[in-house]
Amino acid sequence: MRLDGFGLLVNDMATMIRFYRDVLGFEIREPENSSNVYLVKDGTLFLLYGRKDFEEMTHHRYDYVKGLNGHSEIALYVDTFEEVDAAFRNAVANGAKPVLEPETEPWGQRTCYIADPEGNLIEIGSWNKPYAEKDL
Repeated sequence: MRLDGFGLLVNDMATMIRFYRDVLGFEIREPENSSNVYLVKDGTLFLLYGRKDFEEMTHHRYDYVKGLNGHSEIALYVDTFEEVDAAFRNAVANGAKPVLEPETEPWGQRTCYIADPEGNLIEIGSWNKPYAEKDL
């Protein structure tokens, strides 16, 4: 098996689409009024599933965490420390919830955390080198 993508079960589809598209730069592949929306970021498929539609499709009812939650995180990479700071400021100015302001960790990575409108954690980090070189 190959990882094809990952997704979130969302309550407010329109708000979440606007956040991931307009604030974080994900490319949307379907109309905003779809029950399952495919977005893409750097070649990775990112799906937003409407909670009610997903429950109907799977014939199950699920429990959902409310508010800021630590069940998962999405990690985004930028090439420089300055870009971490700028991306954090831009995201917060456009509706992201600040969780951890940018800081340089003892292991050398500059990182910060925000949350999307439904409380899912997003990390923005950098090793102060291009993505292709970050693991070298």
